[in-house]
Amino acid sequence: MGMLAGWDPLAWLSDPLAYGFMQRGLLAALLVGVLCAVLGCYVVLRGMAYLGDALAHAILPGVAIAYLMGGNLTLGALIAAGLVSGGIGFLSRSGQIREDTAIGILFAASLALGVALISSIKTYAQDLTHILFGNVLGVSNSDLLLMAGLSVGVLGLILMLYRQFLLVSFDPVFAATQGIRAELFRQLLLLMLAVTVVVSLQVVGVGLVTAMLVTPGATAYLLTRRLPAMMALAALIGAGGNVLGLYLSYYIDIASGAAMVLTVASIFLLVFLFAPGRGYVWSCRRAKGMGKF
Repeated sequence: MGMLAGWDPLAWLSDPLAYGFMQRGLLAALLVGVLCAVLGCYVVLRGMAYLGDALAHAILPGVAIAYLMGGNLTLGALIAAGLVSGGIGFLSRSGQIREDTAIGILFAASLALGVALISSIKTYAQDLTHILFGNVLGVSNSDLLLMAGLSVGVLGLILMLYRQFLLVSFDPVFAATQGIRAELFRQLLLLMLAVTVVVSLQVVGVGLVTAMLVTPGATAYLLTRRLPAMMALAALIGAGGNVLGLYLSYYIDIASGAAMVLTVASIFLLVFLFAPGRGYVWSCRRAKGMGKF
C-alpha cells in the first residue's frame, strides 16, 4: 500500500515521453497496432495466418541483399515481400497448385536464401538483430514517415475498397455477378499484407509480426461478428495493447516487441475467458446449468 500511495499515474505516463526515442516509438507502436489489427481482421476471417508468417520470413533475402549493397533495409524488405506475394498469386492462379502449397514452397525457398545470405554477413548479429526481433525504440524520423505513409496507403485502400474486399472475401459468386475481379483483389490483398508485414518489422520483428496480425482480430472476433465493429475493436485492442506493452517494457526493462505481443495476447486470453455471453467461463456456466435438468 505504501508504494501505491506514492504512485503518480501522470508521472508514470509522462516521464518516458521526455525522451525522443520513446515519442517516436509510441507513434510507431500506434501505427502498427492499428494497421495490423485492421488488416488482420481479413487474415483471421480468411484463415491467412500462415501467409502472414510466410511473408514475414520471406523478406529476409531482401534485407540481406539491401545490407550487402549498402541500401535501405526497409526498401529491400518491401521489394522482397512484394515479389513473394506476387509469386504466390502467380503459382496459385491457375488452380493447379493450391495457395497453401505455393506459400510453403516460396516460404521455404525465401527463408533458406535469407539464411544463406545472412550467414555470409559477419556482423549480422549486431546490424540485423532488429529485423529479427524488432527495435521500436530505434525508429528514426525517416522510418516513422515511411511507416506512416505506407500505413495510410493500406488503410486508405481498405476504406475505399471496403465493399469489394467484403464481397470477394465472403461471397465471391455474387462479387463476380457485380463485375468485381476476384483475382485482382486477391492479389491486392496479398500486396497489402506484404506491405503491412514490412511496416511492422521495425516494431516487433520477423518472429512476432504474425501475432500482431492475428491476435487483435481474433480478440475482436470473440466480441462481435460485424466486420466494421470487428475492425474498430481490433484497432483499439492493437493500439492500446502496443502502448501499454511499450510502457511496461520501459519500466520493467524487457524487449519492447515481446512486451507488446504479450500484452495483446493477455487481452485475448481475458476476452476468451470472460467475454459476455461468449467467453469460456460463461459457456461452462451454461453447460452446468443445462446439466441440472
